[in-house]
Amino acid sequence: MPSDTFFADVRIVADGIDVRGDLLVRDGLIADFGPSLGRPGGVSVIHEDGAVLCPGLVDMRVALGEPGFEYRETIASATAAASAGGITTLAALPDSQPAIDDPALAHLLIARGRETGAVTILPYGAVTRGCKGEELAEIGLLREAGAVAFTDGTRAIASTGLMRMALAYARGFGARIVQHPEDPSLARGGSATEGELAARLGLPAIPAAAEAILVARDIRLAALTGGAVHFAHVSTGEALSLIRRAKDEGVSVTCDTAPPYFDLNENAIGDYRTFVKLSPPLRREEERLAVVAGLADGTIDAIASDHQPRDADDKRLPFAQASAGGVGLATLLSVTLVRVHNGELSLGAAVSLLTSRPAALLGVNAGRIAKGAAADLCLFHPDRIWKVKSGTLPGKAQNTPFDGRALEGTVLGTWKAGRRVFGL
Repeated sequence: MPSDTFFADVRIVADGIDVRGDLLVRDGLIADFGPSLGRPGGVSVIHEDGAVLCPGLVDMRVALGEPGFEYRETIASATAAASAGGITTLAALPDSQPAIDDPALAHLLIARGRETGAVTILPYGAVTRGCKGEELAEIGLLREAGAVAFTDGTRAIASTGLMRMALAYARGFGARIVQHPEDPSLARGGSATEGELAARLGLPAIPAAAEAILVARDIRLAALTGGAVHFAHVSTGEALSLIRRAKDEGVSVTCDTAPPYFDLNENAIGDYRTFVKLSPPLRREEERLAVVAGLADGTIDAIASDHQPRDADDKRLPFAQASAGGVGLATLLSVTLVRVHNGELSLGAAVSLLTSRPAALLGVNAGRIAKGAAADLCLFHPDRIWKVKSGTLPGKAQNTPFDGRALEGTVLGTWKAGRRVFGL
């Protein structure tokens, strides 16, 4: 059960809010907040010098592992990792086994989220049956069942005709198509970004242009159909330039990125470190800087963890054969705060990219601090240092690309509807 809680003398940061004061939670809701509320009786008091209180994070791209890949991650283990990362709402990718192409499975994921009591699970619906890219899934029925958007997860929708139909059909239900922007014919078999490093390491390469090629196609299709397209984990300056121009022209296009693409570059591969084999692959430094610029100027609409759990055996292979993907739930906030500490983002902008902006994209009432809103909250210390260490992270999967990294920004506590679900 939620307990009435009083957060005393804390910096409260949310979309349009940056104030030092107090916040009162009663019956799972935010009762009041502001400077010098006056401490009521009969409540639990939370006071941490130097801490920041923000809305619970909204992570719009998470592979849960369940159903079908429970050896990698389960809903229970992902929930533990999410809570430790300050995440209270997450959108689950549909490329599970079976894929979320049936309304009953969407209902099941929503119910399993409620059962955790710690995280709201928002299901994505599959664009195509089985996420196989061959025929459209029942978009209307999935939308009615609670699907917040439609995607084939880590698989690009390669067929131009099928993508056109998906955009047009989803438009009728007020839904977005979320694309993995990578031309499959250029990316197939690749494991690193094409260039000097991949050549020197002898790795099969993917040209960075594979991203922009699909982005350019789908922007044109969105303009043609009036549909809404969202590009996931954008990682190149060329793609961002196309998205920026399309937004200026009024095309319904949005995008997100993930921490590896604004914090790491291809040199992190080092001596074939498979934990940093990702999809899309890490890019050159100039591309990383372009992603940082896209965050700062508002071209990028959200930051997502792009959590892709992998079993140890998936990674204990030669780099080219190892599975792509990295976990990101527990490190989402801390890595984003690096950009704040470097002066590239304000704290308010960073919090919005992790809370209110992804919530708006998903069309859900989350990621905000307001009187009467659910008390989904994250308390963190922006300057407290912790070290990322594979094998000790919350959750089942441990394949973090940030292994060994010291990060400033520690989650002190997470509350879901007023109930504390994580605390140091």
